[in-house]
Amino acid sequence: RFCLPLVLASLPTMATGEEIAPALQDSWGDFWLFRFFVNAAGYASIVVPGFLLIQYFKRRNYLETGRGICFPVIKSCVFGSEVKSVHQEDGSLPPRAEPTESSTARQVFKLLFCAAGLQASYLTWGVLQERVMTRTYGATETDPGEKFTDSQFLVFMNRILAFTVAGLYCALTKQPRHGAPMYKYSFASLSNILSSWCQYEALKYISFPTQVLAKASKVIPVMMMGKLVSRKSYEYWEYLTAALISVGVSMFLLSSAPNRHVSTVTTFSGVVLLAGYIIFDSFTSNWQDALFTYKMSPVQMMFGVNVFSCLFTVGSLLEQGALLESVRFMARHSEFTAHAVLLSVCSACGQLFIFYTINQFGAAVFTIIMTLRQAFAILLSCLIYGHTVTVVGGLGIAVVFMALFLRVYARSRMKKRSKKLPPGETPVQKV
Repeated sequence: RFCLPLVLASLPTMATGEEIAPALQDSWGDFWLFRFFVNAAGYASIVVPGFLLIQYFKRRNYLETGRGICFPVIKSCVFGSEVKSVHQEDGSLPPRAEPTESSTARQVFKLLFCAAGLQASYLTWGVLQERVMTRTYGATETDPGEKFTDSQFLVFMNRILAFTVAGLYCALTKQPRHGAPMYKYSFASLSNILSSWCQYEALKYISFPTQVLAKASKVIPVMMMGKLVSRKSYEYWEYLTAALISVGVSMFLLSSAPNRHVSTVTTFSGVVLLAGYIIFDSFTSNWQDALFTYKMSPVQMMFGVNVFSCLFTVGSLLEQGALLESVRFMARHSEFTAHAVLLSVCSACGQLFIFYTINQFGAAVFTIIMTLRQAFAILLSCLIYGHTVTVVGGLGIAVVFMALFLRVYARSRMKKRSKKLPPGETPVQKV
């Protein structure tokens, strides 16, 4: 009975050998692993009944025998309305519309607009994310203030605004006829909210630069998930760049000395949470890639995933009674309210900039912009929050970004080569 509490209590401090922080000894609710299982139980209370209903309708052959006012809703949620599209060359994104008769100045302006929008959205999002999860609110000379600890509420805030923005966009613009069964979005939604929760929670144990580099290294699990989920094949240069990224991240992590500032110490809990983030995020991207075989736009994907994300998070928060507590925290600290709202706005706007940039300039240009954003995010975090980077750590960062740019270059060369292939030959499948 008492073994599990002892194991859980030791997780946040195994790597450093330091004493358990007083804040982590207050109650069971302060252990991240306990909160993870509580959140998962909340999601299961929605997923399990939904799964049983879907199986019931399928076994009953409801598509053929169903009638009544609920038939269109059940048909859309369980069966969908169209077969998969076999004409889409790239499963992850619809074909990019080539600019017609557009002047060079106009294209340069569009590129600058996209780059500025992406950088502003995600750099602001990164700075606010670290501020919310690592600093206190309401601190005075006599009162140390209090930290906001419920990462799930921040995920809910992000998803509710993204759902609203995507819904308005779909309502105001012409979209392809939707054909995918709605329940299939729930898989990507569940992995997405779990990866976001791990991302927020990890900042309690590791530095933001470490988290950014870990995100860069998710290329490796994405490739592994691609082989398992989508049966993809990869080129030698993709394995080479993945290995370089691993080496660079390892150099950065191993350069952390035990006596450094506590905010830059990589703890065991942080490593586990980062691993969870990368695994869940890798599944999300590959499952969405498979869903794009249906005729849908990226904004429809954004809407469908966020519908279930809002359902899962608000259900779990209400079951735990955490929703009211988070609202009370917002009422006590207006600064946190502003940060949480701005965090959600940056997340939603950033997703729209992603779709627009890829549609206008393609995935290669978008990847370059986002790679530069990661480098700027590390620099900003070090300047604002005082993180230090050793020479070996700096070399590790350089290796990671060199590998990322090498990936972009090799992918663009392969894409050009595939366009020159004779009609009878089939190009190698891209990542």
